[in-house]
Parts: sequence; structure tokens; C-alpha cells
Amino acid sequence: MSDTTFDPKTIFEAYRKALAPALQAQQEGVKTLDRVGRYQYAVAGDYLEWGLAQTKAAVAAQTPADFVSKQLELTTGLSEKLRARAQEFVTLATEAQTSITAVVNDATAKVVEATRKKAA
Repeated sequence: MSDTTFDPKTIFEAYRKALAPALQAQQEGVKTLDRVGRYQYAVAGDYLEWGLAQTKAAVAAQTPADFVSKQLELTTGLSEKLRARAQEFVTLATEAQTSITAVVNDATAKVVEATRKKAA
């Protein structure tokens, strides 16, 4: 019979090492979801401001030509904001992809290293 002792610290450490890449990927995912949520909130704020400005322009317009020119001005401003937001989204997506790729590469490297140690 083998006399092995039950060592919970060893078991927990093995689980911690095995699940560390998944935890790290999960943390990166939560960070990305937080950034996307903030981004969507900012875009919604841009649309809200535009809608309020449209309403103020409709109420304050003296002539139809004045109203149309104000609408054109507000819409041009919104399109510039949305163009900047689109670039921000591209940056956000690129950073998220880079961070997840780094996590996957790190996890893969750890698995390869552990496999080589066991093979040797």
C-alpha cells in the first residue's frame, strides 16, 4: 500500500494553475464589456444631445429656411461625432483582440512548457 497524504494546498495550487488562463481571459472579457458599455452609453448620449438640439431648433426657428440650416448644422456635427466614435470603436476592438490574443498565447506557451517538462 502506498502511504500518500492528502494535501489540500497542492490540490488547490494545481487547480489555480490550471484555471489561471481561463480566469485571466474572463477578466479581459469583463474589461472589454465594460469599455463597450461605456462606448454605447457615449453614443446614446450623442444621439440624445442631437435630439434635444433638434427640438430646441424646431421651437426657436423663425423661418423654415432658418430651421433647415440649423438642422443641417446639427446633423453635420452629429456625423462628425459618430465618425470619431467609429474610430474609437475600431481602437477598442483592436485592443480587445490584442489582449485576448496575448492571454491565449500565454496559456498556450504554459501548456507547451508543461508538456515538454513531462516529456523530458
